[in-house]
Amino acid sequence: MIRYCRRCVMPETKPDLAFDAEGVCSACRNFASRADVDWAQRRQELEAILDRYRSSDSTNYDCLIPVSGGKDSTYQTIRMLELGMNPLCVTATTDKLSDIGRRNIENIKRLGVDYVEVTPNPMVRRCINRLALRQVGDISWPEHVAIFTVPIRIAVQMRIALVVWGENSQNEYGGPAAAAHHNTLTRRWLEEFGGLLGMRVSDLVGQDGIEARHLVQYTYPSDAELGAAGVTGIFLGHFLPWDGYGNALIAQAHGFETYHRPVEGSLVNYENLDNVQTGIHDYFKFLKYGFGRASDLACMHVRRGRLSREDAVRLVRMHDGRFPSVYLGYTIAEVLSEIGMTLDEFNTICDRFTNKKLFQCDRHGELIRDDEGNLVKVNYDNGPG
Repeated sequence: MIRYCRRCVMPETKPDLAFDAEGVCSACRNFASRADVDWAQRRQELEAILDRYRSSDSTNYDCLIPVSGGKDSTYQTIRMLELGMNPLCVTATTDKLSDIGRRNIENIKRLGVDYVEVTPNPMVRRCINRLALRQVGDISWPEHVAIFTVPIRIAVQMRIALVVWGENSQNEYGGPAAAAHHNTLTRRWLEEFGGLLGMRVSDLVGQDGIEARHLVQYTYPSDAELGAAGVTGIFLGHFLPWDGYGNALIAQAHGFETYHRPVEGSLVNYENLDNVQTGIHDYFKFLKYGFGRASDLACMHVRRGRLSREDAVRLVRMHDGRFPSVYLGYTIAEVLSEIGMTLDEFNTICDRFTNKKLFQCDRHGELIRDDEGNLVKVNYDNGPG
């Protein structure tokens, strides 16, 4: 039986999530603690940090903002401009960029910033997509690495000392207490929580013809390089109250484009609009841990009082864990063909990464699917099923 948080709808199967004696998860406790934060003081701390890192003679950028074109990076850019910063926005090109994702990147440029986009070798990246899906069950592994390494490499090369990230995911989604309260992103944070799933960049060398020279953009600068350039990073969400929905509203008011309907497997139309592979990525989270993006979103809205827990349970049952036949209008066959994989191989990989303790099986140990081809979860305690 799967146990769920008594306050939100997050299951105990989520990695790094802890439940207290009252059955409430660490993410809910982290959010509740925000009520005790002096946000005016935090804002002053942020302004002091920004003043410290401004280019004194205007010969360099004041900060670097990693951007994907999504609602949060659009919001980060808006806030930095409002605070008088001269940022360089840097994108590590998305694995398979959607049309709406490209339009939202162009919108960030129109906010009035200098912008750099780094595109790692697409032939190598498709190899890594395929290898990562087969070996760790994450088609988006190369993107999750590059969004952290590419901006830092640019910061080191251009001697931009301050990198402004968005939220600390360990605080928003629940994780080890020490990491949840960090307000800077370090190499250790990346290694522990950056989505590597136990596969190191160096592990790719020698597979599918990949050589070390192909992995430059996926390699984090050394501590010596970081120290020489004085590069550090901060989470903006530590200093300003972070809310994805609020960020989306502000971003939309500045030209950010949303999808015409709720995104497949989600509850909303304003996030995860750039990478067409995200549907597959979220589905594998469901296979491994029994929850998907709809659960993440429902929990965030419950904590902020926008959804009752009862409504959240119903919505998660409706939307979570659906087979990703289509995502943002792109079929799964189209997405898989780009990495040289058939649907039959994909289904075999899905079965291999499915945690059968979380889903119903027949007496032969075969997974049970409903009439639409979706897996059926085991019995549950006070939560989605």
